[in-house]
Amino acid sequence: MNTYHKSVLVEEVLHYLNPQPNGLYVDVTFGGGGHTREILKKEPTCRVIAFDWDRVALEKNAPVMKEEFGDRIQLLWGNFAHIQRLLKKEKNIIEVDGILADFGTSQTQIFNKEGFSFLVDSPLDMRMSPAHQRITAAYVLNHATASELATIFFELGEERYSRKIARALVEERKHNKFMRTKQLADFVETVLGGRKGRIHPATKVFQALRIYVNKELENIKMLLQQSLDLLREDGRLVCISFHSLEDRMVKHFLKDHSCPKEEGKCFEILTKNIVMATPEELAQNPSARSARLRAARRC
Repeated sequence: MNTYHKSVLVEEVLHYLNPQPNGLYVDVTFGGGGHTREILKKEPTCRVIAFDWDRVALEKNAPVMKEEFGDRIQLLWGNFAHIQRLLKKEKNIIEVDGILADFGTSQTQIFNKEGFSFLVDSPLDMRMSPAHQRITAAYVLNHATASELATIFFELGEERYSRKIARALVEERKHNKFMRTKQLADFVETVLGGRKGRIHPATKVFQALRIYVNKELENIKMLLQQSLDLLREDGRLVCISFHSLEDRMVKHFLKDHSCPKEEGKCFEILTKNIVMATPEELAQNPSARSARLRAARRC
C-alpha cells in the first residue's frame, strides 16, 4: 500500500491522537491506508471509520485492510466536508473519539488523475472525485474573467505574477482554448520568461486551480466546524497540512475555539507550535518536508 502514498508523521499522529481501548476514530483521508493501519495496530481494540472521496483509493486499498482487521475497519465513500451527515446516515454514529485529517495530495493522485501534473500531459480536469464535482480546470481557465483568474492564482497559489498570467491567459484563449496540462504549463513558462528557480513556473498556477476546482479550503473549513460537535469530550483532532493556506486555517480555527470559553464546546491546543518531520523521517521520506501537524483535545 505504500506505493499509493507513504504516510507522514506516523509516530506523531499516534502520540496526539492517543487511541484508547474500544475507541472509535475517523480517518477522513484514507488514501493508501497507512495511518489507519497504524492506528488499528497501536490499539488492538479500537475501530476506525475510513473516509475517502476517491473511489479508486478505497477499491485499491480497502480489501487488504478488511482482510487484516475485519470489522474493526469500516469504509465510507464521500467528502469529509459532510462527515456528520454521512456518519449519521450510513453508520448511525453521532460521536467519535478522534478525527485524523491528512490534507496532502498523494503522488498517485497527482500522476494518475487527469490534469494534476504538468509532468504528465493529460486533459485539464483536476477533479479529485468527478462523481461529486462538475467544473473542471479547463472550464475555469476558459470561462473565468481575468480578474477572477488573478484572484484564484494569487489567493490559492500565492502567485506573485497572478495578474500578468491571468491577462495573458484570457488573451491567448481567444485563439486557443486551454485543454491540456502541457499546453498550460508551457504557456505559463513562456509568460514568466522561462525557469529561474527550483520549481516549475506553473507550479503555483496548478496548485491554485486544483484547490479551486476541488473546493479544498471550503471542505477543510466545514470539517473543522463539525469536529467540535462530532468529538466526544476528551476526543482528539489531528490535522496534517502541506501548505500555508491549510495550516493557517487550522491554526486560526483552533485559536478561535480554544479553551477556556464561557459557554459552548472548545479545544485545548496540544501543539503550541507546529510539529514537523524528524531528520530521520526526512531521510526515509523527503516528501514529509512540507508536512505540518497540529492537534487539539475537545474540552
